[in-house]
Amino acid sequence: MHHRLHWSVVCIDMMRFATSQSGSSQSMCITNQRCAIIGESLHETRCAFGTKLWTISDRIARQRRCASWAYRIHTTTQSSRHIEEEGDAYYLTPTLERIQQQKSEIPNADASRSFTSSTTHQATILLDGLATSHLGLDPRQNTRHAPMVFHEGYSFQDWPTTYTFPMDKFKQTAYSLLNDSDEFLLHDEEYDYDARPLVLSKQHFFKPLSHLQFPLSFLSPPICPAFLQSFLSGSLTREECRLIGFREQTSRPELIERTVLEVAGTVLTAQLAMKYGLACHLAGGTHHAESGRGKGFTILNDLAVVARLMTWNEGDEVNDAAANNDVGLLRQFYRGDDRKVERVLVVDCDVHQGDGTATFHTDQTSPSNNKDKTFPATNLCNKLYTLDLHAESNYPHPKEKCTYDVPLPDDCDDELYLSSLGDALDRALIEVNPQLVLYNAGVDVYHSDKLGRLSLSWEGMKQRDIHVVRRCLIDNIPVACVVGGGYSTDVRELGIRHSLISRVCSLMWREYGLWRRK
Repeated sequence: MHHRLHWSVVCIDMMRFATSQSGSSQSMCITNQRCAIIGESLHETRCAFGTKLWTISDRIARQRRCASWAYRIHTTTQSSRHIEEEGDAYYLTPTLERIQQQKSEIPNADASRSFTSSTTHQATILLDGLATSHLGLDPRQNTRHAPMVFHEGYSFQDWPTTYTFPMDKFKQTAYSLLNDSDEFLLHDEEYDYDARPLVLSKQHFFKPLSHLQFPLSFLSPPICPAFLQSFLSGSLTREECRLIGFREQTSRPELIERTVLEVAGTVLTAQLAMKYGLACHLAGGTHHAESGRGKGFTILNDLAVVARLMTWNEGDEVNDAAANNDVGLLRQFYRGDDRKVERVLVVDCDVHQGDGTATFHTDQTSPSNNKDKTFPATNLCNKLYTLDLHAESNYPHPKEKCTYDVPLPDDCDDELYLSSLGDALDRALIEVNPQLVLYNAGVDVYHSDKLGRLSLSWEGMKQRDIHVVRRCLIDNIPVACVVGGGYSTDVRELGIRHSLISRVCSLMWREYGLWRRK
C-alpha cells in the first residue's frame, strides 16, 4: 500500500524525545534538530511514537541518516497514522515513560519548578516578552477581530463519549469562528454586511508555548510543586483523579499536554490584553482547581497562574526565584508597556462558583489545598480579587468566600441576571481598581445547558458579555476573556455557544478601534 503526498517542503520540529516499543528492544531516538524534507513518493514505513504512529518515507529516513540523526526504526504491522498537510506544526504527545524520565530528573520540588529553565530558555523562550510559539494576525493591522488564542492540542481523539465533559468543544469553537458567519458583521453596513466567517484563517490565531516549552516555574508557584509533579508524571491517586472527574483518563499523555497548554493559552491571552487592551482565549477558566488539588473537571488553575505572573515583582518568592534560576524569564515576561499590574480582578460568570480561584486570595488555605507541607501555600491576598455570579444551589458544596459573591436563584432570567451583574461589577471595579480583568464567560448559564440551573437566553448571554467587556474598556482596563464551562451532548451547538465571547470581543474591538491602541 502506497501513499503519495504532494508536499513542496515539510518541516518537522522535534524536541528531544525517546520512546520504546513494548516487547521489543528496538526503539527510535530523535535529536532536537530541524530538517526540511522534499517529499516525493512516501512509502509506508511505520514508526512507533508511544501510542501514536507516524508514516514516513524511506527517503525521509535516508535524509535523516545523512543529517546524522540517531535513530533505529521499528517496523510494526499496526495501521499507521498519516501526517496530513497542515499549516500548523504537528505536536508530539509525550509518553508516560518520557514523563517518568523527566520526573526522575527532578529530585525535589525546588528542582521541579526549574525543569524547563535554562540559560538557553531565558534567551529564546519568550518572543518580545510574549509566551507564544506562533504570532497570529498582527492586531495593529487587524480591523476585523480581537486577538484570539487557540491550540489544536486543546481537543484530542478517543475521549470517552460517556463522559460529561465535552473535550471536543474547543475544536468546535475554533471551527465555528473559522466557518460560521458572524452575526454582528452580517448586520454591519460599514463592513458591507460581510457574510464571511469572523476568522479567515487558522494562522490568524495566536498560539501559546507548547507544553514542553512552558516553564514549570511559571506554574509553581502558585501551584503546589508536589501536586504538579504528581500530575505531570501521571501518578495522582485514584481519589485525586475521582475528585477531578476524569478518573482513569487523568494520566493520559494527551490530557496532561492539553492541561498545560490551556494554562499557557490563558497566560498569553492576558499578555495580549495588556498589550492591545482586549484578547480572547478559546479555552480556559479552570476555576475549581486549588493549589494542591484539582476538582470539577479542572486540574491547574489558569486564572491564579495569570494573577501571580502578572503581579510578580522582584520581592516575590526571592528564595524560590534564586533557586530555580528563572529570574531572567520573570523579568522578561511582558506585563504591559507603561502600567504596573498590582491588582487582578476575576469576573466569573460561569454558572458554578469559582471556588478554587477564591482559595488563592484567602488568608487561610485548607490542609487539602496544600499537598506539600514544605511548600508554603501561595497567598495572592491584595493582588487577586474575585467577583462571582453563580447558581446558589449548584456545584460546589460548600461554597468558598469570594471577594464579591452574587448567588442567584434557580431559573434566573435575563432581567434579574443583568441587573445583578451591573450593580456588582460597578462596585467591584470602583473598590478594587484593577489593572487587569480576567473574564470567565461560561455559557453554562444558558437555559438548555446540561449542568446549568439558570435560564439565560442567547440574547441574555450576549448582553452579559457586551456589558462586562464594554464596562472594562470604558475605564481603560485591559480585559482577557476565557470560555469557561458549557455542557451539551450537541458539541457543535456548544462550540457555537462558546464562540459568542470571541464575537463580542471582536464587536468591541471594532467599536473602540483598538487596533489603533498605542
